[in-house]
Amino acid sequence: MTTSLAAALLDLLLPGGCGGCAAPGAGWCPRCAARTGPPRWTRGHGGPPVLAAGRYGGPLRQALIVYKERGRRDLAPVLAGLLAGALAAAMPPATWPGPAWTGARGRPVRWLVPAPSRAGAARARGGDHVVRLCHQLAALLAHAGNEVAVAPCLALAGGVADSVGLDAAERTANLAGRLRTVGSGLPPPGARVLLVDDVITTGATLRACRHSLEASDVVPVAALVLCDATAG
Repeated sequence: MTTSLAAALLDLLLPGGCGGCAAPGAGWCPRCAARTGPPRWTRGHGGPPVLAAGRYGGPLRQALIVYKERGRRDLAPVLAGLLAGALAAAMPPATWPGPAWTGARGRPVRWLVPAPSRAGAARARGGDHVVRLCHQLAALLAHAGNEVAVAPCLALAGGVADSVGLDAAERTANLAGRLRTVGSGLPPPGARVLLVDDVITTGATLRACRHSLEASDVVPVAALVLCDATAG
């Protein structure tokens, strides 16, 4: 049995309770829900405008940590629901600048592009946590009648260090020339996409994502994150 399969089975057999406070029961309790949000915009970091489900603190921060670092894959639908709620409140998919392409049902395709994780970190976590969030978010948006595609078309080259503890200049230097697009899964030229990440701290990752996508004629109209950890 693989490590990721074993972890998934444990999630089913031993649910961990609320991701924010560990209270028994559902993955997100009413008390933590009441302490999260409202959605907030942040700009001025050189990347696209960023919509966050809430600030980096309290139960939202805790839920992200246990989802990302402690194997709580069962929280992916909960966190994706928070992202969907932020979009519904501040940036409904129908308002996104639309591409010319339509899906099988004749509706405009909305593209979600996950910010990439380091390959070693993704392996250690049993998969890319942002890609998983994107697929959960896409399912929620599709259920609401939107045509949504996930395009994991960004990758980090070797040599990128863990960004924890790095300041803004160091984070920018860490990514310089090391974030690229990969041909498979790249949206069509001219597509307008929504970048998705877990947290914004200095904006370095989203800036690098934007530059790489624009070099491939793909335009990120905004970014969506769970947590805003900027100084503002």
